Amino acid sequence: MAYWRLMAAVFIHLLPLAAMADQDAFVGVNIGTALSDMPNPTQVVALLKAQQIRHVRLYDADSAMLTALSGTGIRVTVSVPNNQLLAIGQSNATAANWVTRNILNHVPATNITAILVGSQVLTTIPNAAPVLVSAMKYIHAALIAARLDSHIKVSTAHSSSIILDSFPPSQAFFNRTWEPVMVPLLEFLQSTGSYLMLNVYPYYDYVQSQGAIPLDYALFRPLPPNKEAIDSNTLLHYTNVFDAVVDAAYFAMSYLNFTNIPVVVTESGWPSKGDSDEPDATLDNANTYNSNLIKHVLNNTGTPKHPGVAVSTFIYELYNEDSRSGAVSEKNWGLFDANGMPIYVLHLTGSGSMLANDTTNQTYCVAREGVDRKMLQAALDWACGPGKVDCSAMVQGAACYEPDTVAAHATYAFDAYYHRMAMAEGTCDFNGVATVTTTDPSHGRCIFPGSKGSNGTFINGTFLDPSSNSTSSSSSLPFITHDSVSIMRIFMVLLSSVVLL
Repeated sequence: MAYWRLMAAVFIHLLPLAAMADQDAFVGVNIGTALSDMPNPTQVVALLKAQQIRHVRLYDADSAMLTALSGTGIRVTVSVPNNQLLAIGQSNATAANWVTRNILNHVPATNITAILVGSQVLTTIPNAAPVLVSAMKYIHAALIAARLDSHIKVSTAHSSSIILDSFPPSQAFFNRTWEPVMVPLLEFLQSTGSYLMLNVYPYYDYVQSQGAIPLDYALFRPLPPNKEAIDSNTLLHYTNVFDAVVDAAYFAMSYLNFTNIPVVVTESGWPSKGDSDEPDATLDNANTYNSNLIKHVLNNTGTPKHPGVAVSTFIYELYNEDSRSGAVSEKNWGLFDANGMPIYVLHLTGSGSMLANDTTNQTYCVAREGVDRKMLQAALDWACGPGKVDCSAMVQGAACYEPDTVAAHATYAFDAYYHRMAMAEGTCDFNGVATVTTTDPSHGRCIFPGSKGSNGTFINGTFLDPSSNSTSSSSSLPFITHDSVSIMRIFMVLLSSVVLL
């Protein structure tokens, strides 16, 4: 009889993880606002809808943003900013007022599903740590009063640095300095059916390892069995940093006797540009990491410790934030620029839908807005000359003559070259005056290369690449050489030098 009681207790204890195993994981995005030209909330929501992004995390509870999200069905995680934490953690009434103002005024029209009380509190504002759990309880009590506690979870986002000795994962534990906070915090998450929210950044783990972590291991690239990391205590095999960090969190919780709290990753990504001392912050690495991350999460593979248990993740982040201070990499974590143009073309073919439906090959190369006209003209001349683009469609009276502008003609020539080169990496740059888009620029009788004559049907398409893996598409095309792309780049640099003289 005692045996069956024990087994029943274990079964009930593991129910939250079992429930997570039955749910499909999601990939969402964080929406930072440190942009010098931040799109307005309506524009932000238009981009989310066009890319079919169904989960977002806000770093505050901005009323205009929540209003714009109303009626969309998009699942929204809002945040109590760190500078409001002390007041809320010391006053039940203040917490109730915050919930009334920021939650009750927007639900149910806006689908708010979680509240994060502070961000990385233990590592960034440790003086507020003593009131963190109180703040979470006060917010939750206000939700109970409004009968929203079953729909809106309460948690807080942690830096993964609160986990010490993280490899092998089975030896991981939370920084014992924070045990007086972590134990009641985990008790709260367990009792309310909430999640441990964790920021996971393999980029920083890789950089700080000073060569100890292979780049392929950080980027989810396939590893031969003899290169996989093995936890000597559990004999579990790890093929990427992300899974190892998530499992370290699970083991750290189990060290404190909590085994039924699921992990949700609130931030993860890779910068696409960096300073001279940040050589691995590149477009290709950012593309590879985020593409592989999305496929890994949406495949519901889970982690070696909890295979099949969803690890839902928010990508950091929607936009590049040019107003953010610090290194160049700090400004370049976004999937899009402020104009809603993709920073790079994700390799997602065959992985289901994320960001939008898979419309393979429906990407176009267009002239960037606001670039120098002389540079644009030089690029157009190169495309119609040495680039060997057939520009006859742009002569007077032809289908693509109108509008008779350098930008319109350059867009046609750029796209023709881009598709003639099979959309290989580096073939839509033209010395910085071109960019990839998913909006079909075809108009009237002017049908662009790569278009199916739909005149904009793919406006809400994705920025997907025809490649299904994380390597450059040029590597699988024997008739496209790196030399030809490099020669084009050199020629464009020479042209730009002539223009500037």
